[in-house]
Amino acid sequence: MKTCTQFSIFLNNKPGVLTQILQELGKAKVNIVTISMMDSMEHTVLRMIVSNPKEAHSLFKKLSVPVKVSDVLAVTLPNRPGAAADLCDRLAAAHINIGYMYCTGGARGGKTTVVLKVPDNKKAMKILDGAKSTRRDMKVKLRRPAATRR
Repeated sequence: MKTCTQFSIFLNNKPGVLTQILQELGKAKVNIVTISMMDSMEHTVLRMIVSNPKEAHSLFKKLSVPVKVSDVLAVTLPNRPGAAADLCDRLAAAHINIGYMYCTGGARGGKTTVVLKVPDNKKAMKILDGAKSTRRDMKVKLRRPAATRR
């Protein structure tokens, strides 16, 4: 788990605009680590984490694209059903809201990396580091209601 610099780039919703951004990153030898894209009527929001944030930021300025820089949390999870639910459950239990999240298709060792936008990265990291076992991992002893016990 670590914090990363994320770029939110606001693009015109037209053919070729995304291509130009990606080609320029390629020419500058900046690798995309994670990427997410959402469209609306007026524009597209392209969110990404890259291998060289300084180089990417100066490239975006040179291209005159509107960009917002944020610190986000990148958490490596096992690639199994319910892993993201467990993460969200731990944060919700600590009253930490998730503004948005997206994930990679896979990371080293059959894992996945989840990117989260939360109001307080340090608090979220403390909660997630401190909760090694999840509710799914704990064994719960079930008891019958008193009226049905014999």
